[in-house]
Amino acid sequence: MVKFTSDLKFMSEFQEERIHCYRVLDDCGQPVSDEFVQIDEETAMKMYKYMVTLQTMDTIFYEAQRQGRISFYVTAIGEEAINIASAAALHMDDLVFPQYREAGVLLWRGFTLQEFANQCFGNKYDNGKGRQMPIHYGSNKHNYFTVASTVATQVPHAVGAAYSLKMDRRDACTITYFGDGGSSTGDFHAALNFAAVMEAPVIFFCRNNGWAISTPVMDQFRSDGIVVRGQAYGVRSIRVDGNDALAVYNAVRVARKMAISECRPILIEAITYRAGHHSTSDDSSKYRPVEEIEWWRVARDPVTRFRKWIEREGWWSAPAESEIRNDIRKQVLHVIQNAEKVEKPNVGEIFTDVYDVPPSNLIDQEKSLRETIERHPQDYPPDFPTS
Repeated sequence: MVKFTSDLKFMSEFQEERIHCYRVLDDCGQPVSDEFVQIDEETAMKMYKYMVTLQTMDTIFYEAQRQGRISFYVTAIGEEAINIASAAALHMDDLVFPQYREAGVLLWRGFTLQEFANQCFGNKYDNGKGRQMPIHYGSNKHNYFTVASTVATQVPHAVGAAYSLKMDRRDACTITYFGDGGSSTGDFHAALNFAAVMEAPVIFFCRNNGWAISTPVMDQFRSDGIVVRGQAYGVRSIRVDGNDALAVYNAVRVARKMAISECRPILIEAITYRAGHHSTSDDSSKYRPVEEIEWWRVARDPVTRFRKWIEREGWWSAPAESEIRNDIRKQVLHVIQNAEKVEKPNVGEIFTDVYDVPPSNLIDQEKSLRETIERHPQDYPPDFPTS
């Protein structure tokens, strides 16, 4: 029950102290305590390999876009720990509702480098048959819902799916990723309230990387970040160091357990920094200091921090570092060359997979398109597949 009082007192807009940020490793890769779930050497090596793979893939695919070989790309530079460590703490039965900066989660789940390349080049082996823009990955096999650039629309979807898992008594949860900008949408607030009221087993994972394209967090909200909003909706919440792979792993592992066993939503705010441009359509040096970007890339790099820890554990060495980076670079260059050579999907694929029986207007549109291609062949590639 709510207690009554005679004091006319308004709540302060701020707490006396900011919510603390959970971390396991300091900036030098040294554990700050021993109170965390230890991971074995095999898991640590897999995590590091995929963090390096994501970092390398982003670098080379970004360069490919600049060379005009693909039309668009988004990197996760500076957010490799969030991607890989959160994925490592989940189970394959858990459903992932990504934003667009979580390719590492799909990588961890088994999506191959060749599949990433096929999607970005939109060739006939692309799961989406060339009908999505690059980086809009999706895989039913890996329980990874297709990316959509519409900000935060995936958040309420994740709640609905989580409620379905609860109704089916499944030993699984959903997780949805979004940025600080996504938390400024109506969908975010509706989803948190929906999840709290329906007691849905969903993990809300906010990548607070400081920027919603060119809008800094200081121009988005006055609250103490995103973590405090969970309490307002009755959602258990935690703030973690998003550049600390062990902290992210531990937080998501415990969050998953609580979400499923207690049928409750969990909000995780991961503090990080978008060390790359928002996308290949952006030049972030126009709105933030280059020195700031470079400091985060070097001093706060999550991959370097995790490497220092596995080196201290005696699991890694300089020769191994050189070997894995050279090997992964060769693999990425190879899959790009392969994807580039594969023909595009047939033009008829544009009109498939929506209707069981295509309606007349869709049939007319396909006919019109084919006639246009025949009349203006000079406007289409000579190898454009039409039959």
